[in-house]
Amino acid sequence: MRAIWKGAVAFGLVNVPVRLYAATGEHEVRLHQVHRDDGGRIRYRKVCSVCGETVEWSDVAKGYETGDGELVVLDDDDLAGLPLSTEREIDVLEFVPAEQVDPVMLQKTYYLEPERSAAKPYALLRGALEATDRVAVVKVAIRQREAMAVLRVRDKVICLQTLLWPDEVREADFPVLDEDVTVRPQELTMASSLVESLAGDFDPSQYEDAYAAALEELIETKVSSGDTRSAPAPAGQEDAGGEGEGAQVVDLLAALQRSVDRARSAREGGAQGGGEDGGRDEAPAATAR
Repeated sequence: MRAIWKGAVAFGLVNVPVRLYAATGEHEVRLHQVHRDDGGRIRYRKVCSVCGETVEWSDVAKGYETGDGELVVLDDDDLAGLPLSTEREIDVLEFVPAEQVDPVMLQKTYYLEPERSAAKPYALLRGALEATDRVAVVKVAIRQREAMAVLRVRDKVICLQTLLWPDEVREADFPVLDEDVTVRPQELTMASSLVESLAGDFDPSQYEDAYAAALEELIETKVSSGDTRSAPAPAGQEDAGGEGEGAQVVDLLAALQRSVDRARSAREGGAQGGGEDGGRDEAPAATAR
């Protein structure tokens, strides 16, 4: 794993240098939008709605439109001057009972790894959280945005879980729930019996993403049966303008396709002794994430 943030947890007079790692990652099969006829990738460009010109990333700023239609433009210098007092520090505000944190407020989870020299204060904080059955409410700035978060223990690791701000949680306003509904005792008993019949201990490993598994199987079937085509090269360098390094990265499926083509060429050309280039593949290597 690669650390995405480096700073320190500060609680009282104790300072614990830590590194932050994303604790979760999606496993979806990444599909690209392509032209059905020739397989060309569909690209998106930043186009100005006023002049119609393609805008380079270096010329993009942020804007806020006021209620009366006025536009406030903010550039990088404006944003750099904003205060982020917790930019390199996880500031512990208070310790609260774990059950008081509403799960609907939880966002993303990160792991905190201590610096080797901070192993003892890290263990001290972890032990205190476990012994008191509390979580630490903290403030932290990640990627130029201040967030409220909690520190909780998972196995031997202290996790940081970012929270939504209170005004970001919407109230559920459904008038139908205020209507009187009569539930007979027999119906409640039957519903409770159904719950008990399906009761168990939660084990997430017994579940799987059936759609993703079926999609991967479909792709593998098409590759193994030869139902593929060579990925076309862009018409010109200008087509890749503004895309940065990402435009040069060949995705894993394209690499698989080239591997299949190369293997076929080797089998078909083996009896003829191969071509002058020895069947060399000129395609760039793919980066698997």
